[in-house]
Amino acid sequence: MTGKLLLTFNAGSSTVKIGIFELGDKGLERCGKAVVDFGSHSLQLTAKDATTHLDLARLSNRSDDLSELMEEVFRALSGHFDLGSVTAAGHRVVHGGDLFSGPAELTARTLEQITSLTDLAPLHQPQALRLVRAVKHLRPDLFQTASFDTTFHAAQPDLVRRFAIPRVYHERGIKRYGFHGLSYQSVSSTLASKSPEVAHGKIIVAHLGSGASLCAIDNGTSRDSSMGFSTLDGIPMATRPGWLDPGVLLHFLGPLGKTVGEVEEILYHQSGLLGVSGGLSGDIRELFDNDGTVAKEAIDLFTLRIAGEIGRLASTLKGIDALVFTAGIGENQPRVRELVTERLVWLGVELDRRANDMNAFKISTAASRIAVYVIPTDEEMVIAEECLAVLNLRDLPPQS
Repeated sequence: MTGKLLLTFNAGSSTVKIGIFELGDKGLERCGKAVVDFGSHSLQLTAKDATTHLDLARLSNRSDDLSELMEEVFRALSGHFDLGSVTAAGHRVVHGGDLFSGPAELTARTLEQITSLTDLAPLHQPQALRLVRAVKHLRPDLFQTASFDTTFHAAQPDLVRRFAIPRVYHERGIKRYGFHGLSYQSVSSTLASKSPEVAHGKIIVAHLGSGASLCAIDNGTSRDSSMGFSTLDGIPMATRPGWLDPGVLLHFLGPLGKTVGEVEEILYHQSGLLGVSGGLSGDIRELFDNDGTVAKEAIDLFTLRIAGEIGRLASTLKGIDALVFTAGIGENQPRVRELVTERLVWLGVELDRRANDMNAFKISTAASRIAVYVIPTDEEMVIAEECLAVLNLRDLPPQS
């Protein structure tokens, strides 16, 4: 082993997942992970099979640049890892627009380009940028890269990406981009290694977490997705509504007299499972534990919309060979998978209930016309691999 380390930062709206990887003779090997929860101001650190929890409450009044918080996180990591051997850091950035077709080194120019896309992802883009700047503040000379959630979907046909609005606005960037691309890339890679004959077919992947979307993949290439212009689109999520009649927005802004800021708060933080359940919870585990009718209705709406989107995506692919569930809910909630697939019997889906209850790799029966899988996603590994690829490319000798 070389002893060199590579860090990854997967920024969400309320947490940051940190991956610690060693660059060894056999490539990248994960040697630790950490989760920073901004809500509770805590750090959960896992290193060498030992997990510790640290209280970061004293930083509750941290500045928006996150420098003070990350300084504390780095101090905690240094108790387990030689941070002096960190050779690079890779970041998840939600939106690359049409400016990026793959991972990129973070330079003054690329940071400027990423910042210019903030209006397209106001919930996620600023957080990623704050992290990049915080890491740069702590380690000014550290090589940093960005991996984009949108680039996996860049191969989608123009017809799929187009809205039925005046063409001039499409040319200005108002189009469908798709998100959760790093997750779909991870799942596609795992499926290709475990069941290559299936991976070459027509696959629909359901990334179900607090943020949720689905993607239609043909022979490893994205062809359509439920999320479009923004991370609000598609199926209901923990606090986001998914598809919404544009007339509702006009009604909010017109007769109801809401401001743009108020509408943004409703759409990003008050809708989805939380909204339908009457404010009970956006966490589906808590809704399953609740016997109330509104909790059940929130779950039923969630699974109804997922099943409906699978049907739409199957029409884009002109068929479906396999369905994959991934992310927090997709990997760990058998009842959600059961409720979704109950609505897909017309496609010939038949679930193996015992395998489903065990969160097994394959959860469909031998008689099922469509194979159904549960595959854990590993976005941090994708970020690490892309970061290393950009780093190696930079270190190549110049062409003569």
